[in-house]
Amino acid sequence: MSKIKIRRAYTEKGKDDGYCILVDRLWPRGIKKENLSYSWWPKDIAPSDKLRKSFDHDEDKFSDFKQSYKKELEDNDLKDEFLDKVKYQLNKHNVTFIYGAKDEEHNQAVVLKEWVEEKIN
Repeated sequence: MSKIKIRRAYTEKGKDDGYCILVDRLWPRGIKKENLSYSWWPKDIAPSDKLRKSFDHDEDKFSDFKQSYKKELEDNDLKDEFLDKVKYQLNKHNVTFIYGAKDEEHNQAVVLKEWVEEKIN
């Protein structure tokens, strides 16, 4: 069964990553575009600049960030297209959300994965 995975942009693509979606608003620092394997980069699904800057990858702010980002996702004009594309790809293979943050537990890809799984299950 296909599943949603998350992976840092700085780690090598896995054999079972499937369809890879870059979920950052900004390109990951220090990576050349030709060196990152991804299928889609929907920048507008990422947290707004204001939310991203207020969170600043501070673990203590993660709970508030998570709540605010999910609200942004609900109000996002791209949400239906994004969900439809993820569902379509999951019918064929895994989908991997790629992100650049150092913290592997407190980042937007974690929140996005949780939100998508809530919506499609």
